[in-house]
Amino acid sequence: MTAPVQIRLDLSRPATQTVAVTISWTPVVHRQTFQLPVWTPGSYTVRDHVQHLHSLQLSCGDQNLQVRRLAPHQWICDLPDLSPLTLRYSLEARDLTVRTGLLDPDFASLCLATVAMEIEGCRWSPHLLDVIAPDDWLVHLPLPRDRDGWTAADFDDLVDSPLHAGPFAAQQFSVSGRTHELVLIGAPPNAWPTQFLRDVERVCEATCRLMQTPPPAGDRYQLVLQLLEKGYGGLEHDHSAVLQFSWSSLATAKGYRQLLQLIGHEYLHQWNVRRLRPVEFLPYDYGQAVVSEGLWFAEGITSYFDLSLPMLAGCSDRLTLIKDLGEELSSVLMTPGRSIQSLADSAREAWVKLYKATPASRDTQVSYYRLGTAAAFCIDVRLRQCGHSLSELLRQLWATHGVAKRGFSRLEVLDALSRFNTALAAELEIWLDQPDSLPLSETVECLGMRLDPVPMDHPDAGLMLQDRDGSVLVQRVTHQGPGQSSGLVVGDELIAVNGFRLRRSSELPGLLGGHASVAVTFSRRGLMRETQLFPDKGVDHWELSWDPGATPEQRSLRDRWFEIL
Repeated sequence: MTAPVQIRLDLSRPATQTVAVTISWTPVVHRQTFQLPVWTPGSYTVRDHVQHLHSLQLSCGDQNLQVRRLAPHQWICDLPDLSPLTLRYSLEARDLTVRTGLLDPDFASLCLATVAMEIEGCRWSPHLLDVIAPDDWLVHLPLPRDRDGWTAADFDDLVDSPLHAGPFAAQQFSVSGRTHELVLIGAPPNAWPTQFLRDVERVCEATCRLMQTPPPAGDRYQLVLQLLEKGYGGLEHDHSAVLQFSWSSLATAKGYRQLLQLIGHEYLHQWNVRRLRPVEFLPYDYGQAVVSEGLWFAEGITSYFDLSLPMLAGCSDRLTLIKDLGEELSSVLMTPGRSIQSLADSAREAWVKLYKATPASRDTQVSYYRLGTAAAFCIDVRLRQCGHSLSELLRQLWATHGVAKRGFSRLEVLDALSRFNTALAAELEIWLDQPDSLPLSETVECLGMRLDPVPMDHPDAGLMLQDRDGSVLVQRVTHQGPGQSSGLVVGDELIAVNGFRLRRSSELPGLLGGHASVAVTFSRRGLMRETQLFPDKGVDHWELSWDPGATPEQRSLRDRWFEIL
């Protein structure tokens, strides 16, 4: 084994929003390459973190070495000998997301995949980390620590360990006898709910019951929650999760439940995706996009179960689960792109579509999170009909692949599923490859429930509009909707309807009311035009509810489905 790589991060000047990085190691080859990851595992798009890097310098003792750039994110140097090397560079940290990095006078939040270089020949060597922070800051990392700093088993372990530092302490909580840490950054206006820490414990305990194992992270798990004015999302790691949530959302029961679902989602990722991983991600290739259709399983299955975790934890009930699931199914049904993009393609194309979506994207693509949730629902109900469950399938794959960190492919998922239901395995292939193939209506009916469209309370123009600097601009034109039929496109500026000036998007429904057709005056690239628009009565959303006429067999299956575990 090569000698450890030593890394120092200097956060001592937070007002500069710049992290000074020093990496020292002893090379094992005379032609040394090193690279900064171009993407962050768990967020599948090339982000080119190197755009924030400057002042790179490689030295051997007092001598600066000549470095050549092989690629935007990769460098090479021919060494005179194998003496120890020191690499220095600076990184701007001004982006507060779970997948990038921020440093300012309030605190630091760094995803180390945006910070640390991968040194050729040293990936599987221990990495020793030292952090210099302001005197009144505490540093939080989900890594073993001694008086000299933190130790990562290898480069993967290092960049999978988010760093947070600031004037805030960690709280301990327990899950299945394992001690975890909760790091809270920010607070709601009226303080945290008194039961919050207990509810976090209950959701995590429910996740362990779902998987029928203690948490794989053991005693080394850190849950970081950043409470912001705006924000929602999370990023999973082997021994931690970083979440962002809006403090205004906590004022409602729905918002609080969504936070618990988000916590459960990222906690379940300890099993599904971090250790039970699509085979294409073993090991990670940090230098390029890695295409995998297995993301539908990693995120869709996890998203399906996170809806039920508050109920399993005793923080919610069956009716609320039905409402939350209905919103997910409604989102799928309201996405025209489901008839164009298959579930498997949604996962494969995440790198260029999901993470680069625009308002118009939903007409040609669909999220593998939400479509994956709908697919998981269909699989679960079908398995319940033959005495099994999706949770049983997930636990089986965990036992055969996750425990050993053995990657899974489509074939292995289908093989595991066929042990319970051969016909369902064949159906799943169709659901994965053929757009709009999920039997949602039939699945809902099996449970003695209804999925009904709820019409809009105003005429539908088939347009998504944006108010900007006194103008009303078209952001999205619904596929095969009235706006598309009238020839309107994204970027058009709506000027008037039937001769009445339109100054705000909120005025459009009133101008459409009572008219079978209207004359729309608009501007495209500065030229005035007119078209005829025929508004219709569109669907606002779909609603999932009980069917009062459900048969005893349907109600019995529904009760078994509610067991979840």
